[in-house]
Amino acid sequence: MNEIKIFCPGTVSNVACGFDVLGFCLDKVGDEMIIRRTSKKGIYITKIEGYDLPYETEKNVAGVSALALIEDAKPDCGFEIEIYKKIKPGSGIGSSAASAAGSVFGINELLGRPYNKKILTYFAMKGEAIASKCEHADNLAPAIFGGFVLVKSITPLEILQLPTPDDLYVTVIHPQIEIKTAEARAILPKEIPLQKAITQWANLGSLVHALHSNDYDLISKSLHDEIIEPYRSQLIPHFSDVKKAALKAGALGCSISGSGPSIFSLSKGIKTAKDVEVAINNIYKTTGIEFDMFVCKINTEGMKIIS
Repeated sequence: MNEIKIFCPGTVSNVACGFDVLGFCLDKVGDEMIIRRTSKKGIYITKIEGYDLPYETEKNVAGVSALALIEDAKPDCGFEIEIYKKIKPGSGIGSSAASAAGSVFGINELLGRPYNKKILTYFAMKGEAIASKCEHADNLAPAIFGGFVLVKSITPLEILQLPTPDDLYVTVIHPQIEIKTAEARAILPKEIPLQKAITQWANLGSLVHALHSNDYDLISKSLHDEIIEPYRSQLIPHFSDVKKAALKAGALGCSISGSGPSIFSLSKGIKTAKDVEVAINNIYKTTGIEFDMFVCKINTEGMKIIS
């Protein structure tokens, strides 16, 4: 196989109570990439559609992660990468992670899968760090592994796949404003009160248990962010109104997706997820801010080969 076309899914990270350690994979939104072997060694970004991103390999997250892979693999060939960018940068649903993970996934397939998913995540972290100014995997790991993922450790890298309840749906609204991950990190406090930390890790522990036990009521009780949301929500217009509307419509929980401005709501069943979509739409259509919305199941497969 000398060429591959792949779907690089968007992701939701943090998931309210799991800042920098928890994420899940989306099914309807994502980028596409075409990667092909070349006789000339190296990594070359040859086409980008959708958004204005750098063609220079060392400045593009897909290029940097791919370079990390080939530095280790030392293949007797190079690779061209075409990026069809459909996830807006700065949207909060893993735009940079989709690029960073997509390039290493595709190259790994063309090389005959010499690396497992954990090692691919390690390579992809090198690219992701270009966008967020630090290495983290709570978007990358769900994109590569699929479903819900807990990043137990970065050094050494340790990733745990979690079960996904069958009837769990997500509703996402993406206001058409940009919030850069590095800037969203800069507003966070350096220290937090002990009681808030205790509440946060109790919520995270109970959410992990709820996913294993298909306990939707416990999922709802666990989806609370004591630490990050109070700060980052200030960057998102009408966040509190959206959250109230989503919960009133029956959502299990509602919080910021990644760094924002996207907001996710989890629901039991497609009907409730659609009701949440209508309720949030009714709030945002009066704001004068353009926005996109979608409803989907959790993508338990992750990256997908299109052709």
